[in-house]
Amino acid sequence: MYGTARGTQYGYSLWEFQVYSPASGGGGTGCTGQSNTPNFGPNVYVFDPSMSSSSIQTTLNNVFNTQKLNQFGTQRYALLFKPGTYSAEANIGYYTSIQGLGQNPDDVTINGDVTVDSFDGTGNATQNFWRSAENLAINPSAGNDRWAVAQAGPFRRVDVHGGLELYPASYGYASGGYIADTKVSGQVSSVSQQQWYSADSNFGSWSGSVWNMVFSGVTGAPAQSFPSPPMTTLATTPVARDVPYLYVDSAGNYHVFLPSLRTSASGASWASGSTPGTSLPMSQFFVATPSNTAAQINAALAQGCNLFFTPGVYNINQTINVTNPNTVVLGVGFPTLIPQGGVNTMQVADVDGVRIDGLLFDAGTTNSSALLTVGTQGSTASHAGNPISVQDTFFRIGGDIPGKATNSLVVNADNTLADDIWAWRADHGNSGTVGWTVNTAAHGLVVNGANVLATGLFVEHY
Repeated sequence: MYGTARGTQYGYSLWEFQVYSPASGGGGTGCTGQSNTPNFGPNVYVFDPSMSSSSIQTTLNNVFNTQKLNQFGTQRYALLFKPGTYSAEANIGYYTSIQGLGQNPDDVTINGDVTVDSFDGTGNATQNFWRSAENLAINPSAGNDRWAVAQAGPFRRVDVHGGLELYPASYGYASGGYIADTKVSGQVSSVSQQQWYSADSNFGSWSGSVWNMVFSGVTGAPAQSFPSPPMTTLATTPVARDVPYLYVDSAGNYHVFLPSLRTSASGASWASGSTPGTSLPMSQFFVATPSNTAAQINAALAQGCNLFFTPGVYNINQTINVTNPNTVVLGVGFPTLIPQGGVNTMQVADVDGVRIDGLLFDAGTTNSSALLTVGTQGSTASHAGNPISVQDTFFRIGGDIPGKATNSLVVNADNTLADDIWAWRADHGNSGTVGWTVNTAAHGLVVNGANVLATGLFVEHY
């Protein structure tokens, strides 16, 4: 990690800064010509309770069988459940997100399991990357759900009516993960998990540790005891803002909910009722597919639209410029942005309230200076009342293709929130994509802004 802050030097943790106030609503007031019932494309499956359990299960199985071992493929999927109750067993493979479409997690209940295990037969879960679960409730079939992931596997806004096991059934290794805004009525068991970050959640209890377990704002967390056992526990998260999420109303119209900013956060935002915040209709979003050009995306952003990325791989031949305050850039199914010809993939202006969530930034084969830049270097504008947030957003140098980028994430804007970030310079991948002079990079994260808070930050191999 490399960074400086005006007036104060700080390293891996910062716990003192100006208090934030809740954010206002999103951008998009000038957006025209969009629909509240958009076509999300062929790789988004939307289920409703009227469908037969067998047909839903067949789709879940087909997606999983495609993605089970597909660590560096190009397929991407989102599994979306409309409000209701389902009986299903959902194994979640690479580049797959499973999400409920209710306003609160218990609006969608799965009687069964949402499972990540060591699917490759090795018993090892240390490469279970790029998958997610969000905004639903689970009644585990045998009392405990299993979510044995490594980095880039967020588990958000989930109500587990039972226990949660973060290790593979084989008791093999697992390495790194992230829980937020979640309730687990039983015990969360880490066992072989080497490191984990949990925020703003309610656990019945927690068991286990290997290297480094971190908790902020988690009821039921173990007591502070680092380094033996290696538990770091803070009573609250100083500043938090839960991710924007997609939901559908009773008329079938889609919206994106924007949770409010929280200070001294503790427990799930919905633990005592609905999550506070505001809502944007889908008509204020440009829904992008991989067939859209960067020029079309930029035209929509300039018009005042928010941006919704559907699953797929996007070749970006000009920088995507997010210039309007309060713009929401949201992806489902791990949409992957690859710059062409050495362009910088995305630039966010030094404005209030931009929210970026659910994207994978891949480096292109020609070196880019940066994959994502937030704000303007040298700016002293305060965003304390309405910060920019970058959440569940991941960066990759090599592995899929021999990518190159000097910097992955550059944060220039003051008061930015970086929440669940994995920047990875690949140490394995497709043939010819990894090597000291092949997938080159200098920094996973550069921080030039002041009062920047990172929660759940993973930077590897730079």
